Amino acid sequence: MGSTRNTDDSEAGGSIAAAVADERPDGDELPSEPTERLSWVRVAAIVAIVGLVAAGFAFAGKRLTADDELLDRSWSVPYVDVTLTPTYQFQNPQSNPARDIALAFVVADPDEPCDPSWGGAYSLDDAARDLELDRRITQLRAAGGDIMVSFGGQANSELAFVCTDDADLASAYRSVVERYDLHAIDLDIENADIADTPSIERRAQAVATVQAERAAAGDELDVWLTLPASRSGLTDDGVALVTATIDGGVDLTGVNLMTMNFGSADEPTSDMLAATKAALEAAVGQVADIYRGQGVALADSERWTKLGATPMIGQNDVIGEVFTLDDAKGLADFAMAKGLGRVSTWSLNRDAPCSASFADVMVLSNTCSSVAQEPLDFANVFTVLPGRAASLPQGDAVTVIDRPQVADDPATSPYPIWRPDAQYPGSYKVVRRGMVYEAKWYNQGAEPGSTTGNPWDSPWSLIGPVQPDDVPFAPTTLAPGTHPEWSPLPLYSRGEMVLFDGLPYEARWPNQGEPPSLLFPVGPDSAWEPIFTLRGEPTSP
Repeated sequence: MGSTRNTDDSEAGGSIAAAVADERPDGDELPSEPTERLSWVRVAAIVAIVGLVAAGFAFAGKRLTADDELLDRSWSVPYVDVTLTPTYQFQNPQSNPARDIALAFVVADPDEPCDPSWGGAYSLDDAARDLELDRRITQLRAAGGDIMVSFGGQANSELAFVCTDDADLASAYRSVVERYDLHAIDLDIENADIADTPSIERRAQAVATVQAERAAAGDELDVWLTLPASRSGLTDDGVALVTATIDGGVDLTGVNLMTMNFGSADEPTSDMLAATKAALEAAVGQVADIYRGQGVALADSERWTKLGATPMIGQNDVIGEVFTLDDAKGLADFAMAKGLGRVSTWSLNRDAPCSASFADVMVLSNTCSSVAQEPLDFANVFTVLPGRAASLPQGDAVTVIDRPQVADDPATSPYPIWRPDAQYPGSYKVVRRGMVYEAKWYNQGAEPGSTTGNPWDSPWSLIGPVQPDDVPFAPTTLAPGTHPEWSPLPLYSRGEMVLFDGLPYEARWPNQGEPPSLLFPVGPDSAWEPIFTLRGEPTSP
């Protein structure tokens, strides 16, 4: 699987070799003020950790002995490509029926190898500002969901591969875990990284350090390895990597197989479900052998809880290999029957039909699957899986408390306060009752968060709450004398520039005595055009 650095569909993301379609269906809108809702059914944790100890190696978990306790723990956690355009609104139940998601990918900054970044394109702070990532995570959690962050991927550089200072590497992983208060991480190791012994050892040491720190603070941190696979299970390099990771002190939750791209262009795999099952059946023995080498004998059911599968939904990179909806249903049944620890998909961004212009043509795209489907068909298949990560809260229902009627304060709001008389273009962001909303289309007088017959009928998408550390929006003022100060006396001609309250404006038409507006967005009936941009305004017309 891959990561995005460039954020347009032609160059970005996924494990796609060529992306030629960026169409997505409608339906990404968030219901306006949910009060109470039933979450996706979840009943227990994924992983049973045995209590036997080998020299220098200890488990933090406990053994589960009843098979029926293990078979209901398959965890659905689809991937979301964070930096892909358009930004996937994972906090929106209309876009994401899954309770938990894996956000991909954190990689090394291209210029600072020990600094984590999203897809090599955004620092953690940049992602909070430009992608509203922190706010959207908060909103997902408010609705009872959670995230796992995935490090690595097919593109860019995984941190341990390029950051060679042990302390700096541990600090890099720690900064991500602490910033997003993570209970689970995923290490997606591919390409040359999978056989690079120095980076494997550095990674294990750094992750074990962070995991131990979390445990000492009373917080569990599940760690998954995501690795390439064939019909024969893990590669030899994959087996060695898993072994070295455990030897390095990591309390490994499980190994997630990339069950995709099994064949070649000359010999594609026609039955993707059969190939997936074969890979898992082989890998379960490999995992048992790895733990046996550590002096730990896993029960049959426990072996399965330590495995996961991640198919690439729809068209794979290998032309002729297609993971269908029937394959998905078969994998869900298999996961339930075996007690498979985890099922992910690559990716929610792709869980949609392609544009009608691509009818009957198998295309590779980051934003559609190239198979006949309705939006989110694949995700809906796997939401029947009942488990959650071992470290996440368990339960069948989540009640989301009514939001209080907050009095909005411009001094603490990251975007302009919504006004009923303002005219809002699409993509404009506002604050209303302590929540941030984004306009889906031009509207006026439609209150964000107001009840509509259907969530998709509202012209506003809920992004998430105003955060305690949000910086109040404020346009940059210019120095006195940059332009003449506005005065009510002159007759201004079209195109004349003035300063008003330190902000630059240009006359739209001849006017006199009409002051520029400080209410944003400035409407088309104002005589003065703002010559500055505000946070929250669309970046393009």
